[in-house]
Amino acid sequence: MTNTASRANSTNYTVEPEITPFVRLLGKLVGLALLAAIAAGIIAANRYVDNFSTALRMGLVTSEVGLSMILILLGSLVEGFGYGLSLGTKWPYTRNIIVLMLRGDPEAMHRLVATAVGLVALSLVILSPGMDTFSGLAIIVITALFGMGTLFVLAGKLPAFVHGVHGLLAYGVFLVYLVYMLYPDTNFWPYLATTGALHILLVVVLLGGMTTGQRGFGQAIGAFVAPRKASQWTVAIHVSTALLLIATLGWMMPSYPIAFVLSVIQVAVGFLLFHAVNLKPKDPGIMVAFHQSMVLAITLAIVLHWQ
Repeated sequence: MTNTASRANSTNYTVEPEITPFVRLLGKLVGLALLAAIAAGIIAANRYVDNFSTALRMGLVTSEVGLSMILILLGSLVEGFGYGLSLGTKWPYTRNIIVLMLRGDPEAMHRLVATAVGLVALSLVILSPGMDTFSGLAIIVITALFGMGTLFVLAGKLPAFVHGVHGLLAYGVFLVYLVYMLYPDTNFWPYLATTGALHILLVVVLLGGMTTGQRGFGQAIGAFVAPRKASQWTVAIHVSTALLLIATLGWMMPSYPIAFVLSVIQVAVGFLLFHAVNLKPKDPGIMVAFHQSMVLAITLAIVLHWQ
């Protein structure tokens, strides 16, 4: 069996990678992470046993934070192991999506977890209608639409900007519910407006998504000193904004020391990922997920003010 069995056609652009034992193992770990997110919600709810409505709301918000993190990591597994077009451009579901999920297809898991994130967000709007819950649901809906667009980016039918915006919105979902969970009396949009460290981080996220979209599905970026093509220019700008993030966090010291250290390490991880993409452009591997995990850790370090 070949590593990647392709059956692309003019209407669906399907590319079916082999589901390896390692990918199956990752699928089981994702399942455990989903259980952990549910358990975290139950534990959070138990802190408010005297008020059922508050307990249910905070339990759902806590699980939503976990689910949104898992969703972002699943997106990185989809990219890392070449599953971006495993379901083709059919969206949001295919007839056998649950079977594919049980087999370990990360893209099938990604779409079903996205559904769960949306349903929890809808429940929170019903339980606690307000600016933050409505904002969270609205961002999820827009993210889903851009998620459909990413499929056509990979198929070469839409610009890389669509892929970048999808990643940016995914972090927007994560941030809305993270802030709601940690600071329930704080409105998200004023918080975001006054937290400058997040601004440059989100620009880095946008350009990271554009880097993936610009190189296309299974395409190498190529080693370079001076950029010569669009994908290389995107990488150069992405690296420049990552360095700007380090400079920003350094200038804000001592507010974000852990985020600063993680950002320095992330640059090195990014270069390793760049080489992995050039060596194995169709499936650069777990380094993509590690790179994304670092971004999540930096985000948490900023919001939580880890010292």
